Parts: sequence; C-alpha cells; structure tokens
Amino acid sequence: MTAPATQTHSLLERLGVPAEALRGGPLAVRSPIDGSALAQLPVHTADDVSRMVGEAQSAFLAWRSVPAPRRGELIRLLGEELRAEKEALGALVSLEAGKILTEGLGEVQEMIDICDFAVGLSRQLHGLTIASERPGHRMMESWHPLGVVGVISAFNFPAAVWSWNFALAIVCGDAVVWKPSEKTPLTALACQALFERAARRFGAQAPAGLSCVAIGLRDIGEAIVDDARVALLSATGSTRMGREVGPRVAQRFGRCLLELGGNNAVVVTPSADLDLAVRGILFAAAGTAGQRCTTTRRLIVHESVRETLVARLRKAYEKLPIGDPREPGTLVGPLIDRAAFEAMQSALGAAAQEGGKVHGGERALAEAWPDAYYVRPAIVEMPSQTATVRHETFAPILYVMGYERFEDAIAMHNDVPQGLSSAVFGNDLRETEQFLSAAGSDCGIANVNIGTSGAEIGGAFGGEKETGGGRESGSDAWRNYMRRATNTINYSRSLPLAQGVRFDV
Repeated sequence: MTAPATQTHSLLERLGVPAEALRGGPLAVRSPIDGSALAQLPVHTADDVSRMVGEAQSAFLAWRSVPAPRRGELIRLLGEELRAEKEALGALVSLEAGKILTEGLGEVQEMIDICDFAVGLSRQLHGLTIASERPGHRMMESWHPLGVVGVISAFNFPAAVWSWNFALAIVCGDAVVWKPSEKTPLTALACQALFERAARRFGAQAPAGLSCVAIGLRDIGEAIVDDARVALLSATGSTRMGREVGPRVAQRFGRCLLELGGNNAVVVTPSADLDLAVRGILFAAAGTAGQRCTTTRRLIVHESVRETLVARLRKAYEKLPIGDPREPGTLVGPLIDRAAFEAMQSALGAAAQEGGKVHGGERALAEAWPDAYYVRPAIVEMPSQTATVRHETFAPILYVMGYERFEDAIAMHNDVPQGLSSAVFGNDLRETEQFLSAAGSDCGIANVNIGTSGAEIGGAFGGEKETGGGRESGSDAWRNYMRRATNTINYSRSLPLAQGVRFDV
C-alpha cells in the first residue's frame, strides 16, 4: 500500500487543499494506520477565532435575507461536489480517522444524504397557523434565521457530524464557524475547500465568512464557546466536555446542542432470531473499532440463550480481519491513538477485578506497526452491571450480562448515566413494543431487530441524560438553527383583548 502521508497529500491536492497549508505549524497530525506524520498544521489563535466569528456575523446579516430556497441551492451545489469527490474524501477519512474504506465512503454518503434532505427542507421551513380566541384575528408562527452557529466535532466522524449541522444551518440562514478535532483536521480543510468550490459556482450572493474553519486545541474551542456572538453551539464529544461547555454557554444565554457519551445496550430476548442478532451485534460492537457514539457496549441477554449467543459471538470475533483499513478484506481498523488503547486496557483490567471473564482485547499487529494501536475486540462476561460497565470506554469492549425477567432487562438497560442508542432483538410483540414504550428504553434512539449504530439521516439523532439532550440531522432538528416568533394579526376594525380583559378609555 502507498504510504499514508503520500496518499494523504495526493488526496488533499485533488480536493483543493494547498500543500503550503500542511506544513510549518506546531500541530502534528498522524495517521492511526501506522502512526506516521501526515502534516504539521499551523494553528489559529483566540484573536483569529474572534475575527472569524465577526466575519461570520457579517455574513449572517446578509445571508438571512436570501430566500430559503435560494440558500438551498448552495447546499445542492455542495452535494454535487461531494458526489464528485466521494472516493477521494472517503479515502481521506480512512487515512486520518482509521475507518475501513467502506465506512469512510459511507460517511461521505451520509453528507450527500443530509445535503439532499436540506435542499428539500429549504422549501419547508414552515410554522403553524393557530386559531385565535378573538374575532377578526389570526395567529401564526414564523421561523427566522438564528445567527452564527459554532460547531465542535469529534475525531470519529470527522466530516458527517459537521455536515448535519452545516447543511441545516446554511439553509436556515445561518453562518458557521467549525472547530474540528485536532486529531482529524485535514478532513475539515478538505470539506471547507469543497464548500468554497460550491460557493464560487453559486456566485456573489454567498458572502465571505459564511463558513470558517478554526484549527487548534482546547483554547480554540473555548474561544468559540465563550463568544457571545455565537448564537448556537453544537458540540460533539465526551460527557466531561459537555459538563464544561453547557454551563459556559448557558451563562451567556446562548443555545447549546450537545451530543455526548453513549453507553448503548442491546437486549436479546428468548424469541430473538439469533442469526440476525449476531450480525447486528457484530457490526455495532466491533465496527469502527468500537469508536462510534452509537457503538454497542452492553449486551443484556436472556439466560436461556446467553450461553449459545456468547459462543457464537466469540466464534465470530475470532474471525474478524484486523488490519490496514484501506485493505478490502479488513473489518477492524486501528484505535485512534495510544491513549485510546491504554483506556481500553485499563477498563478490561478493572472489569476483570470485578469478576469479569475477558475474551480478546489484546494488542494486535504491534510488530508490523509499533506506532499504531490495533486491538482484538473484546467480549467480557460480567456477573452484573458493575461500575466499570456503567462507564463508557471508547473502544471495542462488549460487556455481557444475563437476565430472567424482561422488566429486569429494561431496568438494567436504563441504569446507566448515558442515554443515546438502544436496541432489542425479539419476535414477541409485547416485549418489543414495551421496549419502545414510555416504560421501556430511555434513550433517544430505540430500535427493534437492528443494532444500535448506523442511523439514517431522516430521523433526529441524539439522546437523553448525560448524552446531552441535543438533536441533529433529520426530522425537525432544523428548529435548533432558527428562532421562533409568534405573530398575531388583527384584520378587524375593533381591538378586543385576550382573556376577556376590558380596558375602555
């Protein structure tokens, strides 16, 4: 295979990122494939961020008056650029984030899909018409552009999560300042270059500053978080990060859209199709090397099928091809870095001390790539849902617990701080419907007979509790990016007051 650095530079040149932008700076960008250096990026300062936000604010003041369907045309053009460069951008995602190539391509397809969704949405940013109690009056809702949207994204989806926010924000009339993860900034530079191509095709009606990318570490994110001109802050990351970001944005009365931790579980009932369950669990637990927000981390299995299911999963895990994610046969690529590997080993050690029986989890391919961190996905049979199980570890660890009563399975399922994604496998209508009911899963996503990961863009994405409560992508998530005005119109010649109040002069 071509060296990651060589391939990366070739892809970035094709995507429109100049070579001089990749050198001379303090931020070392490394490929998790082999640990090699991809670039030395210059970083921005807090003053740079302030300037960007100012430019975005100016852009917003012009963009908000462009008709929404016309704004949708810009996103249509972005979708065209993404279609044309899907192979290149997907390959870049694999190089920088370590995803297998089909997942890198899938991430770009998700971006294309949200562009299509947003284009249609640009003609449907509608409010309600509301009956008035007063004769000769009409009430309605109007939705207006909000302002500057700050986006802070994580390494594991270096492009798609930005696109969920960006496509909707642009059609809603906003401007965007994006701080990507310092682990995957090259993908962000490529996305910005593709947007600039689309903007040139769109013409002068797209103001400068509509999309800005800020490269750097924590201080750059903090500058966006604390800027009062940022009307909405959409942040994806750890619960720890959310605990800091949320109060800071609230202190200045800004809006927050948080997508934080997920400790996602699958419940397997006695009536489950085990062939289906094994396939669904395998991808959700081991895919992306366990580094999705929606990765399955807990498996709650009825005791009557527990032994059989665990045996089948262990057999399937042993056959998982681990290696260079660019190779066609690979299904499990590397962890993002050494810190992720050490966190995984620490969690496995703690689980073992709590009585867990660990299968797998050891480092792989260390001789071939000493500076990269490949692992064998782990299955850990636990005696109960311990403190270690209740803590999210961003790695391919699947904790297995048993249950006897379905009510106990739901209680165990919900007894974690996080509430992102969930699933049940079963063919008993009563149990599956109970799982989806108000007394069932307490997550923002609840599935039946599919895994916890791989959500489509048509539904709102997000979760409850320590997951943050935010909703991105489809459904009515667009409302996050707009402000609502309630309007009352009097088309009569009298002036009655609401609630029967009289104020006669």
